[in-house]
Amino acid sequence: MSTTTVAPLTIEDAELLVASARRAAEEAGVTVSVTVLDAGGHLLAFRRDDRAVLISGETSTRKAYTALQLNAATADLVDAVQPGGPFHTLPTALDRPLLFIAGGLPVHRDGRLIGAIGVGGGAPEQDHGFAAAAVAALV
Repeated sequence: MSTTTVAPLTIEDAELLVASARRAAEEAGVTVSVTVLDAGGHLLAFRRDDRAVLISGETSTRKAYTALQLNAATADLVDAVQPGGPFHTLPTALDRPLLFIAGGLPVHRDGRLIGAIGVGGGAPEQDHGFAAAAVAALV
């Protein structure tokens, strides 16, 4: 029996994700916090600029965790958590709170989930764009 091995998200990958998201944010004149988790939900990299809003660090971490747990962009989940939506009660069912605003993206390699990135500090659409730029730089 053969198995397919997918390279995990490395510290170097995580540092590239953080640097790329930060660079995209700086080009837009925005100060952000960035969190990168591996596939097991372990923190691989984190950066919070002293000029960022203090809660942006928690926000970026929760966005990354949400993207990882649901293997989906957080921007795509907003409607699902509204009252009557399929995920309306999900945040209380997990051991960590989730955050359903744009800025969290899963990271895949060879079609498999290997981690997630969360960006917080800008407008939701900006955070999503910064995270997407970082993921694109990894490929």
